[in-house]
Amino acid sequence: MKIVVTGGAGFIGSNLTDALLAAGHDVTVLDNFCTGQRRFLEQAAAQPSFRLVELDLLRDDRLVDTIDGAEVVVHLAANADVRFGWDHPGRDVEQNLLVTHRILEACRTTGVGQLLFSSTGSVYGETDVIPTPEDCPFPVQTSLYGASKAAAEGFAQAYAEGTDLRVTIFRFVSIMGPRYTHGHVIDFVRKLRRDHGRLDILGDGTQRKSYLDVSDCVAAVMSRIGQPDRGAVFNLGTPEYCTVTDSATWICGRLGVEPQFVYSGGDRGWIGDNPFIFLDTAKITGTGWQPRFSIREAVERTVDYLLANEWLLELEP
Repeated sequence: MKIVVTGGAGFIGSNLTDALLAAGHDVTVLDNFCTGQRRFLEQAAAQPSFRLVELDLLRDDRLVDTIDGAEVVVHLAANADVRFGWDHPGRDVEQNLLVTHRILEACRTTGVGQLLFSSTGSVYGETDVIPTPEDCPFPVQTSLYGASKAAAEGFAQAYAEGTDLRVTIFRFVSIMGPRYTHGHVIDFVRKLRRDHGRLDILGDGTQRKSYLDVSDCVAAVMSRIGQPDRGAVFNLGTPEYCTVTDSATWICGRLGVEPQFVYSGGDRGWIGDNPFIFLDTAKITGTGWQPRFSIREAVERTVDYLLANEWLLELEP
């Protein structure tokens, strides 16, 4: 199949690109390299069925022509910075909502058959329903990131209802693993490289989180390619969660250090930080997909990758 991956030079996108190429698909990656890394595409670039188009999804007039002829679009490009959303209040609207609308409209006008859209478990806000199923009512949104993704989901489902475009929506927990560039694991590793004796942790460390290895995420996305979904929503995660202190302990163990944990206090690290994230994944596992890695294994695989690719630790946080 001819497949377009937006944000294909990013963490999840580049892993997906390699898997799609290995499966025999023709893959076109769209990326502006704002956060994506060219080095992540070195393996893909050696394949004759790979094409890279560098463009701005929000403003570039080449978008429609670039997508034209594709059978599937996997839309991963987004601003994923939840913590600093209020430093740039318009960024989530532009990069998560307006870009998604441009992708949807390009799919409609060119006759793309299927769109797979990466949303987030953050759309559930601070729900009282744990583990949280896909049909859980949305509470008040607690982050600009989650609000923008919820709005983008609405547009995607409206296009699925009003056009011939088949849409599949994935609500991810936080993803980890090879090529990870953003989040608490890389933050903690950077801090511990500077000071082995102290680790500053936002909140009180009891925040409960769920994580998923990137290879499991990619397998789930690929499992829905070509399926007759029309506005279908799938949670992606593992049947477990851990505390922030658990994760910090595993990271320290992998690094061979025993620092003092210094907590900033409170039950969350920042505005919009959900203190308990745990998604019900019965719907996606009912299709045959199962995660291979536990949360601890995903965290430790991430640390190992960062240590083997120290150039990532030198990137601007």
